[in-house]
Amino acid sequence: MTTPQDLLFVALDVPADRPVEQGDLSLALAAAELLDLLTAQVVTLRDDRIVPVSGHLTGEPMLDKAAGALIRTEPYESAEDWLWRRGDGLSAAYRDALEHAEPSGTGLRQLFRRADRSVDHIDSEARRHAADRWARHEPLLVGLAAALGIEEPEHEAASTEDDRVAVVLAALGEALTELEAVRQRRRIEEDAFDNVWRAP
Repeated sequence: MTTPQDLLFVALDVPADRPVEQGDLSLALAAAELLDLLTAQVVTLRDDRIVPVSGHLTGEPMLDKAAGALIRTEPYESAEDWLWRRGDGLSAAYRDALEHAEPSGTGLRQLFRRADRSVDHIDSEARRHAADRWARHEPLLVGLAAALGIEEPEHEAASTEDDRVAVVLAALGEALTELEAVRQRRRIEEDAFDNVWRAP
């Protein structure tokens, strides 16, 4: 199990302050991949630049695909640039990967496609792993979820002293802010266009 997989289940199962947009989730999944690659010592950070340090495989297909997409030449890639590039369509890719990885009959397709959250009867090892990690307030998962507006109100977010985690979460916060600004500009432009056509 990986942090991106766990984050995907948390996003599906835990109520958020607002619905989690697919673009936001994709950025957060890319951040989760980067954190797992750091933990696996496949990469390190030089300031905010992602520096590959190992070519070994993690054994997790999606993480290995992420590692294969790393830029391996100077000046390397910033964490935020990675989020935008790797995050493109990533939430759909993770949903597809989990659907195909789980044994038939676990109901993952129903879980991903149902609009409501009354899915308590659906179970899987991956979902239980994510729920256990969330219940333990694991700092990486809580930090990523909090960036998406998902957090448990009765607990403070677990803190981490790892500066690399702080760099990745800060890059995620900046990317999410930029994405929301793009959405707002589009809404303003669409409203202005509609007003032109409604004008007498």
